[in-house]
Amino acid sequence: MMTGVPPDPKRGRMPAMLKRVLPILLIGLPLVVFLVLGGGGQISFDELARGEHALKAWVAAHPVLAPLSYSAAYIVVVAVSLPIGSYMTILGGLLFGPVIATLLAAVSATTGASLLYLAARTTLGDFLRRRAGPTLKRMEAGFRASAFSYLLALRLIPVFPFALINLVPAFFPIPLPTYVAATFLGILPATMVCAGIGHGLSAVLAEGRRPDLSIIGRPEILLPLLGLAVLALLPVLLKKLKAKGAVG
Repeated sequence: MMTGVPPDPKRGRMPAMLKRVLPILLIGLPLVVFLVLGGGGQISFDELARGEHALKAWVAAHPVLAPLSYSAAYIVVVAVSLPIGSYMTILGGLLFGPVIATLLAAVSATTGASLLYLAARTTLGDFLRRRAGPTLKRMEAGFRASAFSYLLALRLIPVFPFALINLVPAFFPIPLPTYVAATFLGILPATMVCAGIGHGLSAVLAEGRRPDLSIIGRPEILLPLLGLAVLALLPVLLKKLKAKGAVG
């Protein structure tokens, strides 16, 4: 039945606008709340020392729920870019041991990073690309030469912010399987180190000391990671050399 009232063009725009804005809110609001509440200052090894036995008892009593809860929390932490990923991995090492913690942390971090990557590709990519500086342009050649090798190298070098590397690949046409594989393999070595720190945390806390989180920057840890990163970059370098040779 015709009513004679023309359709409101704004009605069709609202769902589309909400679809674009909602991921931004889901990513941004938890980070804002985290920073307003004090950010990393809320993480206290003193509190962890006091609650260690209760946490381990709960994990022992819930062999399925405990790792699932830990993994879900880790995914959220990474997806909303909270800067406590290393602490989460250390906590996993304390509660689950180095092997299980490494697997849980690596899978969870990769899942959270992939969710952020997908959100950036669908809603944030154009916005951030327009405001990106020359750094993005310099990285573009590497991603286009060999996306897997370049992203793997960036993941292996722990000096690059994890949250930044989660987002940057979204600016380029990188397939999701490539992103997932390079992320998982690239974060595995540093994840193993942090999980190992967590595994020895009980003895450290019992002595009234604090874990040495700077260990990952020591030459015996950093140099092998840099070596792996150089090997990962070889395909990129070879393509550039071949391109120059073809031009020449």
